[in-house]
Amino acid sequence: MTRSLFLFAVLLSLPWLVGGGGFVQSLAAEETDQTDAARRAGFEKNLLPAFRQNCVKCHGQADEVMGDVNLAKLVDQTSLASDPELIQDLIQVIDLGEMPPEDEGELPQKIRGSMLQELRRQLELAVAQQDRLELAEIRRMNRFQYNNAVKDLFQLQSIVFTLPERMMREHGNYFKPASGKMPDDVKVGSRPLGKSQMIEKRLAGVAAFPQDLRAEHGFDNRGDQLSLSPLLMDAFMSLSQSILESPDFKPPNVGIWRDFFAAPESETSIPDELRRRLRPFLTRAFRRAVSDESVNRYVDYATRQINNGISYPQAMKQVAGAVIASPRFLYLYSTSFQPETSGREASTVIQDATADRSADLDLASRLSFFLWGSIPDRELIDLAEAGQLRQPEVLQAQFQRMMSDRKLKRFCDSFPSQWLQLERIISSVPDRDKFPGFYMLKYRHSMHMMLEPLLLFEAVLIENLPLTQLIDSDFTYRSPLLRNAYGGPDGGGKGGGVGVLNFRRQEVTDRREGGVITSLATMTMTSGPERTQPITRGAWVSTVIFNLPPEPPPADVPPLDENPSGEESDLTLRERLAIHRERADCAGCHEKIDPLGFALENFDPIGKWRDTYENGREIDVSGRLFRRHEFSDIVGFKDAILAEKDRFVRGFAGHLLSFALARELGPQDQSDLDRIAAVTIADDYRIQTLIREVIFSRPFLGGVRLSDQRLTTSP
Repeated sequence: MTRSLFLFAVLLSLPWLVGGGGFVQSLAAEETDQTDAARRAGFEKNLLPAFRQNCVKCHGQADEVMGDVNLAKLVDQTSLASDPELIQDLIQVIDLGEMPPEDEGELPQKIRGSMLQELRRQLELAVAQQDRLELAEIRRMNRFQYNNAVKDLFQLQSIVFTLPERMMREHGNYFKPASGKMPDDVKVGSRPLGKSQMIEKRLAGVAAFPQDLRAEHGFDNRGDQLSLSPLLMDAFMSLSQSILESPDFKPPNVGIWRDFFAAPESETSIPDELRRRLRPFLTRAFRRAVSDESVNRYVDYATRQINNGISYPQAMKQVAGAVIASPRFLYLYSTSFQPETSGREASTVIQDATADRSADLDLASRLSFFLWGSIPDRELIDLAEAGQLRQPEVLQAQFQRMMSDRKLKRFCDSFPSQWLQLERIISSVPDRDKFPGFYMLKYRHSMHMMLEPLLLFEAVLIENLPLTQLIDSDFTYRSPLLRNAYGGPDGGGKGGGVGVLNFRRQEVTDRREGGVITSLATMTMTSGPERTQPITRGAWVSTVIFNLPPEPPPADVPPLDENPSGEESDLTLRERLAIHRERADCAGCHEKIDPLGFALENFDPIGKWRDTYENGREIDVSGRLFRRHEFSDIVGFKDAILAEKDRFVRGFAGHLLSFALARELGPQDQSDLDRIAAVTIADDYRIQTLIREVIFSRPFLGGVRLSDQRLTTSP
């Protein structure tokens, strides 16, 4: 295979690159049945007086406007509707009780409720006025998806290359989602921190391209983060060559070898046979119907190669190498689905969407990359090409089928570790003198720690448990080493070697444990080498649990002295931090995140329980969540979070929808998040219901809702 195939791959993609349809699709706004008079009346009755009475004192003075928000300029409904981001921010700060400031007194409940109701209505109207909403529907595969897609396309019996970002390696095929039950005993490995964990069946001579980093407060599949430089495009061509020329790319390891690569057993027209093989292969690789012109270009190239004396398998390898280096393979993109919904009945739009094969194929691709991290299988493509995938009962059946497939493990290998930011534990280095036991077996503690929350997530997913189990679970999975690290008996049994670790399901009776927040992994990765970091922990809780990431700190804030002397040596960490955050530009964020972090102070830098600091001072974890729920210990803190479990579910829905759409969410998505959360809450907070509602949401479906009918998720 030669480097000229690089040019071949690009040239074959030119019609796609310059053709109609484009990458970026748009959504037409939903028409509202409210009149202009009603809109003005709602603004003037429920918002304008409240703004003037409670807000413009700080957010409307001519000489100083707090937070760069000037509410005095909002003299009518039109001025508010022109800024949906501002409306979204207003909803958040009023809903969380952040505004007015605490020293200004709280809003009366009646006024607060009417303001929130009216702001949410105004947000929907503001979004509706944006006639065409941008839907970012072009993104490159990240390397996790590329690995899966190549494996599935060729039906490989091995992975393509090693993926350190896959934090948990399965042993013994314990992951069986169709059973609806997670086994009590599982064997797993922690790949990033164990040398022997890098050993698994993969293609020899194939090296991965660089890992794609996570977006800030996002995931590694974000379209706006996945660039394709000329250097990386050249790397993809080299990668495709190394895959097809690997000594392991042979019939026993390639499931489609006989049907695609092997020479035909009977005399037949070479172009006809190539055309028969290439059309379904290209359709699967590019996730959409392929034109005769496109098929013929590949056929002509392969025919010339065979006629020039190249063996049949080698010619097909060259073609396959060009296919997996093509932008049509590397990119997820939408084609011609641009429904004009304004002024039309929803039922008509539904019929149009169902009839549009391109829209169905786009949906098949989004669905497969969301749940399986790979290209759609034959069944999804067939349904999409038949225009049936958008039918609610068909989509429901496909959702259940995909949730029962073992390929769902790829979702578990990608989403939860990024949601929980578990990659941070890899760089956690507790001080060896203070915490020698952490290094007793060289990273063994970290290896075990990171697996506990991942196994809990898998159990909640497979068994379709309430999302609240992620906050305050009554069970967990632990190895003998972890049981000992939590301060209990190791439970007997073997912990496993470096390559394979044995974890067992056990009941959690002490509510100081259980859930992802108080896991050893979270406590360790949000601490420094010598002490805990309450601000980091608070920011983690705010971001991960409530999806409310704080603003980054000012660049000129000095770090806290790790070895205090003099009077500071007798202070608690809370008292020391109070001295260091007296800056006015810091107070607002610290007021929100500090209570979340100090609530976890009883856990030391490696997650062990403590009641006092090294200087003998008692630890004070008391605080108030969202200015509403007071707590004095970690159990009370969990109770406070559970009192706001609806907010947690909506925040989690935001994480999941962003991951599914591979983009940052905006004001146009807020009403859909409300609906996703409401349906999930009504079904006892079950996680599969939330995932299903994400798939049935308007943004995921491409701008339309299929039906208001709720289809029950099977347990």
